[in-house]
Amino acid sequence: MHMVNIDPVDVPEGEDEVEPLFTPETDVIFRMYTRRNPVHPQIIRWDDPSSISNSNFNPSNPTRFLIHGWVEGEDATLHWVIKDHYLRVGDFNVINVDWGQGAQTINYIAARNRVGGVGMIVSRIIDVIRATTGQSLNMINVIGFSLGGHAAGNAGKGQNGQLNSVIALDPAGPLFSQGQADTLAATDAIYTEAIYTNAGNLAFDAPLAQANFYPNGGRSQPGCITSICAHNRVNELFAESVSTANHFVAMECANYNEILNGGCSSVGPYAKMGGEPSNRGRGVRGVYYLRTNSGSPFARG
Repeated sequence: MHMVNIDPVDVPEGEDEVEPLFTPETDVIFRMYTRRNPVHPQIIRWDDPSSISNSNFNPSNPTRFLIHGWVEGEDATLHWVIKDHYLRVGDFNVINVDWGQGAQTINYIAARNRVGGVGMIVSRIIDVIRATTGQSLNMINVIGFSLGGHAAGNAGKGQNGQLNSVIALDPAGPLFSQGQADTLAATDAIYTEAIYTNAGNLAFDAPLAQANFYPNGGRSQPGCITSICAHNRVNELFAESVSTANHFVAMECANYNEILNGGCSSVGPYAKMGGEPSNRGRGVRGVYYLRTNSGSPFARG
């Protein structure tokens, strides 16, 4: 009696066959947009300074890096929504960081463990930009969503906390804890901000940045039924904050426990969430609460 396989499959033998290897130096793609090329990106490379010097990059204009999250890539929401809002309001070098080769996997653990490498290569291209164009770190902000929020923090760590601002949009929660080497920290830039829209579920719960904003309490969002809706809402809120004249005005709470308990007693001056430029130098620190509308425009002023 012989056993015959009538439906053969390829059984993976190596680790790289189960989970494709991800090498930040070769697999992360930097797509730059400016008002001179708002639709069709220019590819810039950390290992090719001429790709920067021959591009539309203007060191006199602020630079904004945008880093997507898990299972996303080139077409990530923040890449096209937030990019358009920046170019609507001014001259920026907007650089979309595509690490889809490492993020587009069902293996969350593998993707989670890549945020340090993504941040490292972002920091490296910042070094090349500075060496090639002379742009100051004061002109550079890094904004990241979910896993990208921690990657943004790691980019800031690579610059010894001297970037103008790091903004984490609903920084990922699962498998992250405060104090881990690759977790977003308040010292990752001169100014760090985190905005939480699905805290305690898909996003981190406790405050990680200097300034921490919890729209509608930070756990669920009006008009959303699912966690993924609330998680993604942060991209729309931040995009609107870049270009709105209405602003997302938030009250400072006494402490994080007030957020957990669903209340907030105003203890300091009001502050705007997100926005352009950031709150750097305005003394914005602590925990903030605000309410938004359920649809666009979200800001209530």
